[in-house]
Amino acid sequence: MTLTILRGTAACDLARHDQASDIARPRPVAEVLGLKGLDHARRAAALSRQKRGDHDRNSHLDLVDTGALAPDPRLVRLLGQSWCLTYRALPIRHVGGTLVLMVQAGATAPESPDSALAEAGLHLRTTRLIPCHADQMDAQLARACPDALQNLAERRTPLHESCRDWHSTRARNLGLAVLATFLACLIAWPAATFAAILCWGVFTLVITTVLKLVSAVFFLRRPPEAKPARPLHLRDLPTVTVLVPLFKERDIARDLIGRLRRLDYPSAKLDVCLVIEAPDILTRQTVAATDLPANMRVIEVPPGSLQTKPRALNYALNFARGSIIGVYDAEDAPDPDQIRMVVNRFAMRDDKLACLQGRLDYYNSRTNWLARCFTIEYATWFRIVLPGLQGLGLAVPLGGTTLFFRRDILERLGGWDAHNVTEDADLGIRLARHGYRTEILETVTEEEANARPWPWVKQRSRWLKGYALTYAVHMRNPRRLWRDLGPRAFLGVQWLFLGTLSQFVLMPFLWSLWLIAFGLPHPLSGVMTGSLALTLAGLFIGSELIGVAISALAVRDAGKPDLMKWVPTLHVYFPLAAIAAYKGLLELATRPFYWDKTAHGIFGPTSGRAGLRYGRPRPRHRGAAG
Repeated sequence: MTLTILRGTAACDLARHDQASDIARPRPVAEVLGLKGLDHARRAAALSRQKRGDHDRNSHLDLVDTGALAPDPRLVRLLGQSWCLTYRALPIRHVGGTLVLMVQAGATAPESPDSALAEAGLHLRTTRLIPCHADQMDAQLARACPDALQNLAERRTPLHESCRDWHSTRARNLGLAVLATFLACLIAWPAATFAAILCWGVFTLVITTVLKLVSAVFFLRRPPEAKPARPLHLRDLPTVTVLVPLFKERDIARDLIGRLRRLDYPSAKLDVCLVIEAPDILTRQTVAATDLPANMRVIEVPPGSLQTKPRALNYALNFARGSIIGVYDAEDAPDPDQIRMVVNRFAMRDDKLACLQGRLDYYNSRTNWLARCFTIEYATWFRIVLPGLQGLGLAVPLGGTTLFFRRDILERLGGWDAHNVTEDADLGIRLARHGYRTEILETVTEEEANARPWPWVKQRSRWLKGYALTYAVHMRNPRRLWRDLGPRAFLGVQWLFLGTLSQFVLMPFLWSLWLIAFGLPHPLSGVMTGSLALTLAGLFIGSELIGVAISALAVRDAGKPDLMKWVPTLHVYFPLAAIAAYKGLLELATRPFYWDKTAHGIFGPTSGRAGLRYGRPRPRHRGAAG
């Protein structure tokens, strides 16, 4: 088989002959496609000329007007939509043993489709390639390969690592059986049941406190941020694609675009994709009315069997152009030098570093008490706890934003689980299971704190429901999880997921111990001796004081020492999570994949760099997501 490149005039003639429409603008040419048939020496010489910008006939393909070309649906079926997506190539026609392929300039050279065509009785002697622009190839692939794109969006993650086969009926029956057993034990053996609950609650509290203390030691002994061994020159900088999922974001979209403009990275190397659900007319209209920079583009996600953030990310990943994939949320205000820090860190590490997680903070941290507590909690989590998990060699559950991945590893692992409502934490565990590392990067992205009680409960219930789903998925085969992670990281997963869920679910039962303190009847009244009561009281108070000290350390490091006086009030903040835990567990049996959307753009910043309106609530428009 011979390989030919169709240049401008020939391609125009073909386009007029076919009388088709709607294809992409071409761009000058592909390093790989035009060189596939050359021997090693000539290929190296031609690549060298291309890098110098030479417009020699051997190293540059003329611009091709393919505006009137369209793929042949029958040939697309024969070759397979997956083949077309893999090589970013679409068949235009097959005549007399010649296959004409529209290809994206710069894409990987397509393998010869001889076998697929031979099965259909078509002989292949020659392949002719027409290079086209990436933007228009994206549009063509979206129209020509909807089934493959849908499959990748919803089922990219391997089934044994996904929660998409979760059965609500089975979960409901199991939950009812557990509840009935618990109530029967409570009636038959109230003292023993409460004693078991108390022992487990105390055990998880002790483990949590010890891990916080160890994390604080890592925090206090952390080395200064290392500088790259050598500065990266412009020609060495990789292309970074940033995916920004948006849904019903009229209040925030314009502000977001302004913040992303401030990222200090060469625009030619920064590919910003605003990922919008096709039915979301509100956000589409807002973005359409905004003057987008040349390196920002919109990716529309067609409707599917579910509508979640990870599904949108999986769909958009097919059209990303960077070797590093980043994720931001709609309300994010990242540090301007964040992308450069990410690129430098990846350049300094080996290929086992798959993910970088930035720190999250809040620009409306002083809006009200709830926002203050949210800020304190996140400062502790991202500045002390997560770096502690990293230092201990445990699996790091990711946050949903300011994430950066090596693209090849992300695709190899199957992207995000489209059905998991905490796809970030799940992906962190999957990375660890496959032998990859996550590191916390000392760069900050500011967000909008959820500062209203019921929306806070709904958001937290989604997180805890996702934690339960993630734990159930990875504990399907405990022996395999132990083998993948090793003993220490396996126990870390138990603490992180089972311990967290246990503490919130058991919180009301532990509160009931106050009945004993006030001399009221309780199943443990006859068991709780004075010395045991004092020991438990000392344990609870000591744990609380350690938590207060660590959180105060975190907010001081975040540059918000005025919040230190609010740290003790976390004692009345976390009980809200108990409500959220029960709501999340109920949804496991009713709506396991339901994404309880958090509204953004409600509060502007009360301080910081976001540069929006000052801390008063904004009017909520009709149609904003709840």
